[in-house]
Amino acid sequence: MLKINNLHASIDEKSILKGLNLEVNAGEVHAIMGPNGAGKSTFANIVAGKEDYDVSNGTIELNGEDISELAPEERAHNGVFLSFQYPVEIPGVSVTNFIKTAINESRKARGLEDMPAKDMLKKIREKSELLEIDRKFLSRSLNEGFSGGEKKRNEIFQMAMLEPKLAILDETDSGLDIDALRIVANGVNKLKSKDNAVIVITHYQRLLDYIVPDFVHVLHDGKIVKTGDASLALELEAKGYDWIKKELV
Repeated sequence: MLKINNLHASIDEKSILKGLNLEVNAGEVHAIMGPNGAGKSTFANIVAGKEDYDVSNGTIELNGEDISELAPEERAHNGVFLSFQYPVEIPGVSVTNFIKTAINESRKARGLEDMPAKDMLKKIREKSELLEIDRKFLSRSLNEGFSGGEKKRNEIFQMAMLEPKLAILDETDSGLDIDALRIVANGVNKLKSKDNAVIVITHYQRLLDYIVPDFVHVLHDGKIVKTGDASLALELEAKGYDWIKKELV
């Protein structure tokens, strides 16, 4: 599904990704871990198409198509979803209206008509029930006054409604208490299927107690330097990232 080959990227002439390689197949969950400054969020933003970065080398393929030159909205229409660390507030635009617009824009890009109102309401009802979201929540302005847990749950609701091929969750566990973490993780687990893939970016093992990855990758100094199964995250928790640095010396 996703194939990244020798990706090099910088921002403000500072090199961040230095030859990153990664392959993710449909039906898989991958976790990317690493210390601050390793390039985790840069990786997520570049795959999603954020234009602040200078990509000097490498390719990004989604289902065999090179998406390196596509704009963020084109990548989204092709099935890439990024859950932000810090979702923005949009006063005056309800959660429901935002998601309706997002879905219909995606349909328009694929040459389809707007989703009929009846079908849209049915889908909103089904996904909100799946994620244990109160109907009142859906009428609130997007992220305005939301707690950290509410913002992250809203991101997972958007993911559920948009049904992306590839979902990248960038530090979704940041700032969440145990209850919010469980609810968000349960939502992700319910949305996993043999036809989509999930990349979870995190510092900590605790999220991976709830979302169990097929593969764990350690990102260090702009490259993936170690890959293993879920037990690798436990090893990192016990030994810290200095252990990886010592192995590389």
